[in-house]
Amino acid sequence: MSAEIKKEIQLEIAHVLFIDIVGYSKLSINDQRAAIDELTQVVRTSEQFQNAEAAGRLIKIPTGDGMALVFYKSPEEPVKCALEISRALKEHPRIKLRMGAHSGPVSGVIDVNGHANLAGAGLNVAQRVMACADAGHILLSRHVAEDLEGYEQWRPLLHDLGFCEVKHGVKLQLVNLCTDEAGNRALPAKLWAQRQGVARTRWILVATSLVLLAAVVAAFVAISRRAARSSSAAPEKSIAVLPFENRSEDKANAYFTDGVQDEILTNLAKIADLKVISRTSVLQYKSGAPRNLREIGQQLGVAHVVEGSVQRAANKVRVNAQLLDARNDAHLWAQTYDRDLADVFAIQSEIAKAIADQLQAKLSPNEKKAIEQPPTTDLAAFDLYTRAKSLVLTAGFSATSAPDLRKAIELLDEAVKRDPSFFDAYCQLAWAHEFLYGYRGHEHTPARLALAEAAVQTATRLRPDAAETHLARAQYLYNGLRDYAGALAELEIARRALPNDPRLFELTGYILQRRGHQEEGVRNLERAVELDPRNFNTLQQIALSYQSLRRYAESIAALDRALAIVPENAETRADRGLVYLFWKADTRPLHQTIDAILAQGPGAIVRAGVIWFACALAERDPAAAERALVALGDNPCLFERGITLSHSFGEGLLARMNKDEARARSAFETARAQQEKIVQAQPDYGPALCVLGLIDAALGRKDLALNEGRRAIALMPVEKDFVNGSLVLQYFAITAAWAGEKELALQQLEARVRGPVEGNMLSYGILKLHPLWDPLRGDPRFEKIVASLAPKL
Repeated sequence: MSAEIKKEIQLEIAHVLFIDIVGYSKLSINDQRAAIDELTQVVRTSEQFQNAEAAGRLIKIPTGDGMALVFYKSPEEPVKCALEISRALKEHPRIKLRMGAHSGPVSGVIDVNGHANLAGAGLNVAQRVMACADAGHILLSRHVAEDLEGYEQWRPLLHDLGFCEVKHGVKLQLVNLCTDEAGNRALPAKLWAQRQGVARTRWILVATSLVLLAAVVAAFVAISRRAARSSSAAPEKSIAVLPFENRSEDKANAYFTDGVQDEILTNLAKIADLKVISRTSVLQYKSGAPRNLREIGQQLGVAHVVEGSVQRAANKVRVNAQLLDARNDAHLWAQTYDRDLADVFAIQSEIAKAIADQLQAKLSPNEKKAIEQPPTTDLAAFDLYTRAKSLVLTAGFSATSAPDLRKAIELLDEAVKRDPSFFDAYCQLAWAHEFLYGYRGHEHTPARLALAEAAVQTATRLRPDAAETHLARAQYLYNGLRDYAGALAELEIARRALPNDPRLFELTGYILQRRGHQEEGVRNLERAVELDPRNFNTLQQIALSYQSLRRYAESIAALDRALAIVPENAETRADRGLVYLFWKADTRPLHQTIDAILAQGPGAIVRAGVIWFACALAERDPAAAERALVALGDNPCLFERGITLSHSFGEGLLARMNKDEARARSAFETARAQQEKIVQAQPDYGPALCVLGLIDAALGRKDLALNEGRRAIALMPVEKDFVNGSLVLQYFAITAAWAGEKELALQQLEARVRGPVEGNMLSYGILKLHPLWDPLRGDPRFEKIVASLAPKL
């Protein structure tokens, strides 16, 4: 068995270039030999060929009338090689070539003659892509083209050809690669003939019945492909640092072990020449459980992983780290460090630099300096910081996040008390305060904002030019001051030194959405997921973004990706059913999901209680709505971005639906007293005042309700905050309807619907079924609005 094939015997993702001499079979035997010799000479002049061969990462397979070149580093290799060959052929006019490229799995096999060879879809598809070409063409599979589209220099050279039917009726989507000096711009004859046949029979296609199916499939493929693309063509310099094993006798040192792993990851993430997966995604691969590194590499879209362990005893520490190739489980580097405990930060820096060296990553002087800077000199403060960071990381976007964040703040306060120069702790402290202030109105108070500002100011004083400082400022400007232009400017500065931080793209996405650029915002969220592919919360936000665009099929696909990570999450399972309610006014999928969650036991439904309540109201099922309110306890009955409706409001809404006015009034009075306190604590927060206006409308206080609604609009205009501003306008329409001002309500509603899809948060299902809109039900103008939002078949 040749050494060249033997070392690649395991299944790997390869980047294949198939080359074929056009008209080869018509040549004489002597001319065939001469043509192959000449082709071999031309191919060997290619710089890509020479580099890959020198690195031992190229396999050459003769095919009789041409050859297959199998590269392993990057999908750019076969494409660059094809261009180099095409240019070189100008000096060899006798040879007419066609070429095709594809990335896919290959593995070593023993053929019928007992010789080593390669097989797999990577080779088969590359050959079929090539078979669609004419002389001079360089055709790419859509898969390869998508990888190249990530680089701006390739985009002008890629020309989509659509689908070509190949062997066994398989249809391949092809892209033509051509420049002014290489390639063939003409439509391949095979595609031209197929299109002529399609044109003759197109009249028999019935497209209408396929629209819905196409939407779902396209959404699934579009979102799934982004995940699959990273795993099938992982960059060579990509890495995930998996959780380290705690080998200390004292299991309380688990947080210390997490901290060591996190610092190594953070140091590597500062290197622009690497792709480093965020801690949120790697956290799920806890040590102690069996690990399938190939599967992990595919899920995270990386070529390499780091594993390790930490043992701490008295004033000594042992840290073991090893670098592995996730594609074939090969051990590339390993080292054990036995040092004084005080040297642990130096160990972390040494490990990061050693790994970067193994991956041949370029390290700038600034990056080297940043990696060598210890976070603190106080190990006790580091322990407190690590525990707090874990709480912040897992707090997520749920109603139960506030207690975890408050505990994290306590730990961080202790950490900075021990080490007043602990810069990273101040950055985390600022974020925790800002989150409590800005998200779902947990504590939207001047006192909480002042605490966030103080933490940002201290971080700025300690390290005014650090990228983390600019990120902390951006988060403060976004969450605290709603200064979106200022936040984007800070993010642009931070991006230069934090190339692998998904928070930059995530925050950019949220800001763009707040400014009304929904499409661009969701694209940034998708970029964040590339660096943090198993971030459950970001996937949920992507799903929510698609809902606001009424791209419901894509929302479902994003939720499916989230559920693949946490399949038993009741809230997300219910959210998936809720999409059908929004989209089609169909409560059946949601009802079935709720029943399945309830069957797991009474505690399972708590996280999905808000959605259960919404389903019960939409189905006009008072008994189920009552049960949902009981399951919610004292928690609110509705969260919608910045709008929060209290449990008491839910009781009033249910009572009114049941025409129990006495109970409804009592519940709304209680809700008003609660909401008034919230408004007093945050008098300039439009969404809180908007809810107070809705409650006053429910109590029949018409003038007060409308005045509060208008003040809420003034405090939260869409020009200032598109997301919350749109919701305030939507709830003002409900307030007007409840206050008996139907004309005003319909005007508001019509204005929202007439705008672009990005211009409103309304859905067909909620307008059609939810009792919040009952005062308008039956009005012809309202029913026309509802019908206009119905899904089109």
